[in-house]
Amino acid sequence: MSRNLVIFLHGVGSSGANLAPLGNAWAAALPDTDFAAPDAPFASDMGQGYQWFSVRGVTEENRPGRVLAAREGFDATLAAIIAAHGLTDRLDKVALVGFSQGSIMALDALVSGRWPVAGIVAFSGRLAAPEPFAPSTATKALLVHGDADRIMAVGESVAAAEKLKALGIDATASIEPGLGHAISQEGAERAAAFLKHVFG
Repeated sequence: MSRNLVIFLHGVGSSGANLAPLGNAWAAALPDTDFAAPDAPFASDMGQGYQWFSVRGVTEENRPGRVLAAREGFDATLAAIIAAHGLTDRLDKVALVGFSQGSIMALDALVSGRWPVAGIVAFSGRLAAPEPFAPSTATKALLVHGDADRIMAVGESVAAAEKLKALGIDATASIEPGLGHAISQEGAERAAAFLKHVFG
């Protein structure tokens, strides 16, 4: 029986190594699961780490275009990892876990219909995908966000969850009081339980 796969998607100016410890923390709760934490394909233009797309000069108006342009590199990264795990035809055994910009890319992968995976966890993200939307309603989504986040407003995840629900997706927004732009232990544990559920 093939194992499940969780792919971590880091934020801008960071790297896969920043999220990799979550895989170690979740190993006990998700024993039949492999974890991958790739670096985004582009060096960050903010001085360190990597990025899925540039945030230099980004606006509400031009952000969807940048997400669209980032799809090629994002899709190539995911395709290579999924193929290496022998799951190209078993996306029901794959989940994406993003933080910040990684969440933007994960939610874009969902609503565009390109990656009908089992589940998506979006920490501190927003829905910035260009339309049209054509998602797989088989994918479940958990959006986790601190209400003290000053980098990405908590309302972004609330609005994204409502949009996903309107599209027929089983989506839940989990709001954490007092948490800034970060992943808390409570949020990580909630995400692990969600993944255990979606993998069945």
